[in-house]
Amino acid sequence: MAIKTIAILSPGDMGHGVGMALGKHGYDVITCLAGRSQRTRDLAQAGNFREVPTLEVLLEEADLILSILVPAHAEGVAQSVADAMRDSGTRKPFADCNAVSPETSKRLESIINSAGGDYIDAGIIGGSPARGAEPRFYTSGPHSSIMDELDGQGIAIRNVGGEAGRASSVKMCYASFTKGTSALQVAMMTAAQSLGIYDELAAELSSSQSENLSRMEGNVPRLPSNAGRWIGEMEEIAATFDSAGVTPHLHLGAAEIFRLLESTPFAQESPETVDRSRTLADTIKVVAEYLPANLESAD
Repeated sequence: MAIKTIAILSPGDMGHGVGMALGKHGYDVITCLAGRSQRTRDLAQAGNFREVPTLEVLLEEADLILSILVPAHAEGVAQSVADAMRDSGTRKPFADCNAVSPETSKRLESIINSAGGDYIDAGIIGGSPARGAEPRFYTSGPHSSIMDELDGQGIAIRNVGGEAGRASSVKMCYASFTKGTSALQVAMMTAAQSLGIYDELAAELSSSQSENLSRMEGNVPRLPSNAGRWIGEMEEIAATFDSAGVTPHLHLGAAEIFRLLESTPFAQESPETVDRSRTLADTIKVVAEYLPANLESAD
């Protein structure tokens, strides 16, 4: 099928960048912003999205729907789109591109297919096109070839074939390393701060792990702005590992670290408003203050 109009739900950090990239390659990119925040509206405007008033209108106009949002909202959006398909009698391809487990993806497949839609399992790896990246969209399932024509259109398509869930499995395993490593780094440095040996550990890392320390200095201060979105992702990874017979506890622990970051004042920032002058040491000092034991002693 020839794709001309692509709907994205919703234009957040990744979604608006993907929409911007697809728009630059000639696609008409639309969204429905009913009930969405001002930040989402601002990002949709920055991405040159065309707004439509309802999901029913979105379904009528779109050739393909991409769901790109936090894992906790993936099922709700799939259900809303499925309900709109039934109400309008319009059936369209729906790609869930969220960081969910294979089991969750198969549940979403059932929701969309039961409404007559064509479900595509997808997982995004890489940064947002809004920051100059070309993310890879891993796709799978019987209808995954629908997205093949988007390859090279500001995004890359990696069709891994087979049943729905395979693409999500790739995403889960990959993010278990990338975001899991970030959580481990925060845990390590926060423990050092709490134990009173932060400076000593930082000096050793500077001597023997300088590249890793440099990455931490650039990455960790930005993590609180994303922490709330990544808690659910770690829980989905834990479920994925559990289904594969691998312990889920590593990433349940990572979820706790992101929950700790979310409890700090820095979590009020968005990726666009992060204080770029804040250092790793500044960040960890405050994070340690929000450890449950330290909060209890302060009370």
